[in-house]
Amino acid sequence: MVGDDGPSRRALRSETGRLLKSDGKWMMRRGTTYRIVVRSELSDTYAVAFEGMQMETKDGDTILTGEVIDQPHLFGILARINGLGLELLSVEALPEGAHSSARAERVSKGPKV
Repeated sequence: MVGDDGPSRRALRSETGRLLKSDGKWMMRRGTTYRIVVRSELSDTYAVAFEGMQMETKDGDTILTGEVIDQPHLFGILARINGLGLELLSVEALPEGAHSSARAERVSKGPKV
């Protein structure tokens, strides 16, 4: 049928929000929030290496949370982690709104004493 792209030409969205292009390759949705965990508590001097990411230390690990605009951006962050000799523990794409709600929860509770 003329004008019908069929399912093979449409982008399919998985439950993680990634898009499957017609050529079968996965790509990320723009502006996905990620939580990246590395072993060891990083000092504030590492914040420059992960500009735009929120750093939080917990139980001897560092949690980096922030918006990743596309796959090359994510790979750049992971390359920086590797270049600094850090041990990567996990990489997780968060559901939409998770980062803003987590930040709001921290603000409402106030700083830890």
